[in-house]
Amino acid sequence: MLTLVPLFDFVQDSNGGTKTWKMLTLLVAFPGVAVCMVNAYIGEKEHLAHPHQPEFLEYSHLRLRTKRFPWGDGNHSFFHNPKLNALPAGYEVKIGGHHEHEEE
Repeated sequence: MLTLVPLFDFVQDSNGGTKTWKMLTLLVAFPGVAVCMVNAYIGEKEHLAHPHQPEFLEYSHLRLRTKRFPWGDGNHSFFHNPKLNALPAGYEVKIGGHHEHEEE
């Protein structure tokens, strides 16, 4: 009688590797990602508690408007934030830091 020799002996060995990687994923990778998410959340919360607006410097190569935007007044980008996005003339709303003294 003819006996067939399995061509892929490594298939049996891969079950142990699969279990190892599954356990590493569940016990190391997912908790590691969770710790990184918590760290990023706490850092962002601290960052938002102290608002800072970069000083506006009128450089000729920034905030160029070669043609108007097709929405609104044509000067604001689609996702414009008046506190963080400067227009060619400067910020619309000044927040934090050294800008508070200039509002007089």
